[in-house]
Amino acid sequence: MINVFKHIDLILFKLIHVSMSNSFFDALMPLLRIPYFWAPVYLFLLVWMWSTFNQKGLIWCLFFFMTFVFCDYISAHFIKNWVQRIRPCNDESLAFIIHKVVQCGSGYSFPSSHATNHFGLSFFIIFTLGNQYKYVKFFAIAWALLICFAQVYVGVHYPFDIFGGALLGVIIAKLIAIYFNQKVSLI
Repeated sequence: MINVFKHIDLILFKLIHVSMSNSFFDALMPLLRIPYFWAPVYLFLLVWMWSTFNQKGLIWCLFFFMTFVFCDYISAHFIKNWVQRIRPCNDESLAFIIHKVVQCGSGYSFPSSHATNHFGLSFFIIFTLGNQYKYVKFFAIAWALLICFAQVYVGVHYPFDIFGGALLGVIIAKLIAIYFNQKVSLI
């Protein structure tokens, strides 16, 4: 059964990393991976929350940050070290198909911390603001998907690394949002 998942994962990886390879994505996808690209979006959100909801907005910002810390710590320090899956760009058996767009890095692949973090933050936004701001669901999910697509495109993660990280991020976000909505709530 594990071999079936690995085979599907490899097919999906090749579809994204190899078949979709083009000069436009080669220029864009590395940008989506770096904090200088997405940090301003999160900074704007934090400032907006604080200025719009005052003290409750500041508490929301603390919970948002706490979501990031839990997502990053659990994915990067516990699960990756336990699973120890080699990144596709470091897998010698894939060297003939890897299109080097970014430096690979030496860390492990599963789960993707980018996926865990961005899905965790996006779903914390959805679980706490989604009822008030319906449009936020589409943008939050699209944002996380775009960043995660870039991870596979540049060859540092397999699609199942993304799926696992996304699921972990959503679970963490849900747990933190439940507590936030019960104790603070913006409504």
